[in-house]
Amino acid sequence: MIKEVIVVEGKDDIAAVKRAVDAEIIATGGFGLSPETMKRIKTAAKKRGVIIFTDPDYAGEKIRKIISEEIKNCKHAFLPREKAVKGDNIGIENASKEDIIMALKNARVESIEERREFTKEDMIKYGLVGHPNSGKKREELGEILGIGYCNSKQFLKRLNNYGITREEFIQAIRRIEK
Repeated sequence: MIKEVIVVEGKDDIAAVKRAVDAEIIATGGFGLSPETMKRIKTAAKKRGVIIFTDPDYAGEKIRKIISEEIKNCKHAFLPREKAVKGDNIGIENASKEDIIMALKNARVESIEERREFTKEDMIKYGLVGHPNSGKKREELGEILGIGYCNSKQFLKRLNNYGITREEFIQAIRRIEK
């Protein structure tokens, strides 16, 4: 049983997560996060903690942002986009049991304190911005580090805010450059 309450977008996501793990789950119902749903999430965060596990698309990131701005110290689980696609549908409900377990296992807490471990210079030095394959490299690195895929500005923010250490970062870079 997972200690934290997992927050997903819809009922199909609930079914997929329940097939993978034993956990309590709250569905947001999409963008229209009702005051009642937000209240449930806040209560869960205070009593047990929450893991935000939304779809790897624009809507999922928007919902993640809304919740994490309201509730501090949430854990964030990310599923790589290619592991959440079935036809033209992108969502947690399309992921395998193993991929869901891995994403939840790699969930990270977003730091409240401003951290400057990584800089734009690191992004340039390691080819995470300004190169033809920068997006692919961020995608692979995001999967290894458990912080998901995003644009370079958001990726830098996640490196700093999700407690990634320089050592973890370098080890992950070495893995993708082999």
